[in-house]
Amino acid sequence: MAGSRARDPAPPAPAGEPDEPHYHGHRDRLRARFTEAGGDALPDYELLELVLFRSIPRRDVKPLAKDLVRRFGSFAEVLAAPAARLRDVPGLGESAVVDLKIVEAAARRLAKGAVGKRPVLSSWSAVLDYCRTAMAFSETERFRILFLDKRNALIADEVQGTGTVDHTPVYPREVVRRALELSASAVILVHNHPSGDPTPSKADIQMTREIVGIAQPLGIAVHDHIIVGRDGHASFRGLKLI
Repeated sequence: MAGSRARDPAPPAPAGEPDEPHYHGHRDRLRARFTEAGGDALPDYELLELVLFRSIPRRDVKPLAKDLVRRFGSFAEVLAAPAARLRDVPGLGESAVVDLKIVEAAARRLAKGAVGKRPVLSSWSAVLDYCRTAMAFSETERFRILFLDKRNALIADEVQGTGTVDHTPVYPREVVRRALELSASAVILVHNHPSGDPTPSKADIQMTREIVGIAQPLGIAVHDHIIVGRDGHASFRGLKLI
């Protein structure tokens, strides 16, 4: 028709360009795998992806999850990493750091709950799991004490000292004094080796024997001294050191 022009058709969308970012389908598939098979079926980086989905909703987080595992070593070590170190990771914002620390706190609370519900000596594997969850991946030494009543139920769980990468000051008389204050009948001593190797040092052995020597005459038993590290744990009782 004279005086009229047909409009050019809209250009077609580039071939292969999806309507949604590619990672949306990946997220749905990963959630489905978790629902069907559980967390044990997923490698560490994929479990981290699931945690990061909520705090980083508009980005492919697989490269970030893999970077975190590469930097820190494992899913557990990522959760246990100091917040300051996590903030140094490119692409990991404050909300993601907070979410990771929430998961870490939940894991500790769950492990501690398993210890507190029944006599400690009848649930020794739960005690070890709790000690590893709470301390194995810390970058500084910590010394904690589990105080038990006459039925070996948990009265209190207290961190008595935090030190450097290879030393925590421990005062045997203060350990026993605190046990008396709580009317504890027994204690389990726990500390970590940030190096990863849980082998007791000569100083560890001497300190433990000093605590035993002060506690026993007062009717307080030292059931064990457990050292935890990335590479496992060591039991003084198992090694016949006490």
